[in-house]
Amino acid sequence: MDLRYGINPQQHTAYVAPVRPGQWPVRVLQGSPSYINMLDALNSWQLVLEAARALHRPAAASFKHVSPAGAAVAGPVDDVTAELYSIDRDGVGALTSAYLRARDADPRSSYGDFAAVSHPVDTELAELLTGVVCDGIIAPGYAPGTVAALSRKKNGRFLIMEADEALMPPQHETREMFGLRLTQQRDEVTLSTELLDNVVCGSLPATAAEDLLLGLAVLRYTQSNSVCFLRGGTTLGIGAGQQSRVDCTRLAGAKTDTWWLRRHPAARTLTFQPHIRRQDRINWQIRFIEGDLTPDENVRLAKALSAPAPELTDDQRRQWLTGLREVAFVSDGALPFRDNVDHAHRHGVGYIAEPGGSIRSSEVEDACREHRIALTRTGLRLFHHY
Repeated sequence: MDLRYGINPQQHTAYVAPVRPGQWPVRVLQGSPSYINMLDALNSWQLVLEAARALHRPAAASFKHVSPAGAAVAGPVDDVTAELYSIDRDGVGALTSAYLRARDADPRSSYGDFAAVSHPVDTELAELLTGVVCDGIIAPGYAPGTVAALSRKKNGRFLIMEADEALMPPQHETREMFGLRLTQQRDEVTLSTELLDNVVCGSLPATAAEDLLLGLAVLRYTQSNSVCFLRGGTTLGIGAGQQSRVDCTRLAGAKTDTWWLRRHPAARTLTFQPHIRRQDRINWQIRFIEGDLTPDENVRLAKALSAPAPELTDDQRRQWLTGLREVAFVSDGALPFRDNVDHAHRHGVGYIAEPGGSIRSSEVEDACREHRIALTRTGLRLFHHY
């Protein structure tokens, strides 16, 4: 199948073919995928499929640039998310709740995302997708009428893909680069709570174990190095693709703080002019939270508001952040230094899962004991570079 173009538009020739002739793991129902669209679809589909199987609940992911901006399983939608998308939080269905929670993890990054869900798209989710800036979706099926409804999105350019849930991928994966062909065995380790049995300090309640398990599924399909913070069945912050693991931790921690500060009364009471679009409101809310607006941004924010912005001081931010607790933290590779633990502790982390095996693993364990963080060692590295 011809693709729209390669990774960049100047790479005009691009196509995809099944490894096993005639056995397509996905098919296109609407639109014309690019090379990156296909990578997003394949990575995100595997993530939600594994998360749903491991946690026995519908799962969703919001992908950008071949990594998740957010991922979640079905669960309660809080007031902030419900207000943002004008929905009844008590009446929302399981699949829609999973996608809303995934998209709300980092709504600035999820602008123009590629969505993935583990269960067939229903009418409720299709209706929601028609009202958000999203470039495509992959799912194992579609309820009657939903493909037609989604096909009208983006003037008919919305990408709709269907995954074959029953297809078993080949045992080996091959990639060609600069005249060489690289082949490796597919990572087929099943993700289960048994991976969390080696608790070296602290205790791990069932809810924390579920969050850590979701984190393992997320990082398996996130560009490495990567870490993620989670709570209540949803990611709060993901740090991906950094050369230094502590940079991943600091990046994901900042995103986690932003997620929590969006729940601050000052952020929730920002009153925007009626013509300001949802995404612009999100972006302004986040900039307000971050607090380092340029002079030009201060002027433009004032024009976007129908009432002056409330005060949100650094002390108020710090005080609010002390209320974030019971956060889970997962690393795709061994924590090489205790600094990752020290930074994670600043963002309410109470539980950590990492492979272990670092020459300084004892220092990492000491830091967890010092901060009263439960530490479990999975023995499983989950690097991902696709």
